[in-house]
Amino acid sequence: LYISLHKTEKSPSAEHLHCSLMSVRVSAMSVLPPVRRDRVIAQLPQYFRKEAAQHTKEDFNNKVKTACQEQRTGTVGFKISKVIVVGDLAVGKTCLINRFCKDAFDKNYKATIGVDFEMERFEVLGVPFSLQLWDTAGQERFKCIASTYYRGAQVVIIAFDVTDVASLGHVRQWLEDALKENDPTAVQLFLVGTKKDLSSPAQYSQIEQDAIKIAQEISAEYWAVSSLTGENVKEFFFRVASLAFETNVLAELEKSGSRQIGDVVSEYLNKPLCNHTI
Repeated sequence: LYISLHKTEKSPSAEHLHCSLMSVRVSAMSVLPPVRRDRVIAQLPQYFRKEAAQHTKEDFNNKVKTACQEQRTGTVGFKISKVIVVGDLAVGKTCLINRFCKDAFDKNYKATIGVDFEMERFEVLGVPFSLQLWDTAGQERFKCIASTYYRGAQVVIIAFDVTDVASLGHVRQWLEDALKENDPTAVQLFLVGTKKDLSSPAQYSQIEQDAIKIAQEISAEYWAVSSLTGENVKEFFFRVASLAFETNVLAELEKSGSRQIGDVVSEYLNKPLCNHTI
């Protein structure tokens, strides 16, 4: 699913848009295609650098694995985890998302106006799970539009260009902007260096040290990728999906105990749409 959202005088409010998207999601739930074979996750994908990873465990939480085996994941299979990708203009946010979602790389770069998003469906430990990947504008003049859609994010990905030290220096400002609309304690953070293919080993080594230091300071997990070659792109998004999934399952277990999937389907579908945040 691909939808472009460009702000005009007649554009709907963010709240109205969220409710409309929920309506589409619920009505389409019974006709969604099966998860692609290359979106099945059976084991926890590993971190890129241990020293810059917030979760260093080798496997999923045992409570999560047991819940999945016993089909006690509640509403997780019907939820969509919102992921926002922020960062300076031309660091490669759109190319990163397109490489994963479409396995494509377009050299004819066009700046994002407002926001775009893609929906990706996974199967994690046998349970369906969806990521909504929001590609936000990096240009200053569109910041006020893009920030409207930051709200409700469970994952914040801050992208910078490994060949542009200045873009790394702006990471904290992007983080501050994203967290204005979200609970800092409820958001998972990732710091992603793009365009790794354009950096020499010596140049990359230096900026990686600086990036890892920043990642540690802001409690983010660090990755480096190349959208041109595809290096680490799939591994990164699988990691994002897996950690978001685990967080959702643990929250569901804490909130509702041991409800089985079949016990919550009717209740979930009958809830008022605007009570859901996506």
